[in-house]
Parts: sequence; structure tokens; C-alpha cells
Amino acid sequence: MKHLPLLVLSFSLTITACKQKPTTIAPEEKSAENSDIPKIKVIFDTDANNELDDQHALAYMFLNGDVFDVKGITVNATYNGKKIQSHYDEAERIMQLCNIKGKLPLLKGADANFKEISADFDSTNFDGKEGVDFLLEETKDENTIIVAVGKLTNIALALKKDPSFAKRTKIVWLGSNYPDPGEYNQVNDTVSMNYVLNSKIPFEMVTVRYGKPSGTDAVAITQEEINKKMPGLGPKASTPIVGRHGGEFHTFGDYSISLFEHIFDEAHIGSNPKKSRPLFDMVALAILKEPNWGTTKEIPAPILIDGKWVERPNNERKITVWENFEKKAILDDFFLTLKDPVLVKH
Repeated sequence: MKHLPLLVLSFSLTITACKQKPTTIAPEEKSAENSDIPKIKVIFDTDANNELDDQHALAYMFLNGDVFDVKGITVNATYNGKKIQSHYDEAERIMQLCNIKGKLPLLKGADANFKEISADFDSTNFDGKEGVDFLLEETKDENTIIVAVGKLTNIALALKKDPSFAKRTKIVWLGSNYPDPGEYNQVNDTVSMNYVLNSKIPFEMVTVRYGKPSGTDAVAITQEEINKKMPGLGPKASTPIVGRHGGEFHTFGDYSISLFEHIFDEAHIGSNPKKSRPLFDMVALAILKEPNWGTTKEIPAPILIDGKWVERPNNERKITVWENFEKKAILDDFFLTLKDPVLVKH
């Protein structure tokens, strides 16, 4: 799942929250070609079929084309989202709704976890090779950031195959309840997370913190608000999709309503009397767009042992922790983006 960059690499990430967009063409015809604002180069690594925050993050990214230069999307499989093909298919649906299916790279990464894949590792043939090789190749383009919003298996595999990977990119990871235990992305592949924490790759942790106001769990929206604000939002797809729960959809806004409608019926979500869901993953992109929508602190990289965080105060390896997110500003910008989209360049 989900300030100012403080790690070794230097990235130009200060982007104004006020989007300057032309008003002479229809939203669905706009593209990133219409903007001269410097863009943030990103690869988005996602378990797209897990619940509903990945889809909202993808749409937010694709429709912020004046902010993000999207190099591609890689997918990984976590246990609530079925096998890797399901994650690929769901990411492809969002691309189709945003009229960029087939125009940006979409690649399959790891299905299994890092421990399973790295045993007797064959760098010429392994689970996730297509997505991992894409990460290794595309990060040769200076200042490309990887925004990872699922397990860290693809990232750990890239480091294992090519340790120089750590010198040419940084990872912004949506995950963990740090300093508390638990969290979905973390527990899906704890070994890969520890492997990344023990590496030298610049690493920013966008905290989740279930039930606490300081994490992305607090950036939640109700089904009632989605039903009120989302109908028809986003560009109209040239070809409609069939949603993962059935039904035909021409806009992301309408698909969002369907996702929220069904999320509370899914066993892994549990009861939620308020009928609200956090948009965890979208926050990891929002704080790149506007760093003032969260706060950061730099800490010596901890490690997770037997499900508990262990501090390492003498560790020279430092990471950045994001917390205290501006819920209203982030959600307002999400709706503004859907109302006045700028398609990513392809």
C-alpha cells in the first residue's frame, strides 16, 4: 500500500500545487505536451488488484501529466489480489480508462516472494524478470524515482541482480506502521523489506499507521462522498472497460464508485460502519507533487525481527520517514485532478 527529499540523491521535486492548464481544449484532449512545468520522472510499482487505493493512485498519476513523467508501470502480486495476471489486468483497466493502454509500458514483476525467488537465483531466468529488468534499465535515465506501493520484492530483486541499482535511483515506498508492527505491504514480504533496508539505496517510507492520524490511513474518504463527487469524472475512455466486479465503465469516476461499492463486501476488508477507505497509495504520489502535504524525519534504518521493529541508533545508513499528511489538501487535489485532467505524455 503508501517534506522534502532528504536522501543521497538530489531530485528536483518542488512542484507547485496550482496547476496551470490551457482552457481552450476539452479535458479529454489535454496532454502533458500542453505544459512547460518540469516533471517528476517516476516508475510506479504496484499490486494493482489488491483493493482500491492502487487504482486511484494510478488514475491520479496518469491524469497529472503536467507533474509526472511516467516511464512505466510494474506489477507484483500480494495475497489479497490473486496471481500476477490479475494485478496486470487491473492496472491495464485503469490505463484503458485514461486512454493510455498500450502507450506506456506495463510489465509483470514478481509473483512469489523474495526468499522463494532468490533461492538458487538465476539472473537470466527468474520470477519477475521482465519487470525487474525494466526497473534496472529505466533507472539509467537520471533522476527517475520508483514509487512502490506493494511489497518490495521487485526492488530487492533488482538490487540482487545489479547492486549498482542502488546508486542511480531512490525508492518512495508506501508501507509499514513504523514504529509499530504490522501493515499489509510489509508482511507480504518482510525479507525483501529488510534486504532493501540493509542496502544503500536511498529510501523514503510513507507510513500507513492503521488507526492513527499520523499515517496515510487517515487520508480516507467515505463511500457517500465518492458517490456524490465521482460520477463521470475523468476523461471518457475511447473503449469502455469491464470492471473487475463486472459492469461496463467509460470513466474512472464511475469505476471508482463500483470499487467502493464492492470493497466492503470483500472478506479481507472486514466491517467498516463508517463506509470509508483510505487512499493510501495515492498519498505517495501526492507528497512528491507537493512535499508540504506531509512532514519528514531522517532516522537510522531500523530492521524488522520476529515481527517487531528493532532500532539501530548507530546505523550509518539513514532513511526518511513520511508522516502527518494534509488530508484535505490531498483529497481536494485528487478531485481537482479528475475534474481537470492533464494526460501523461506517451
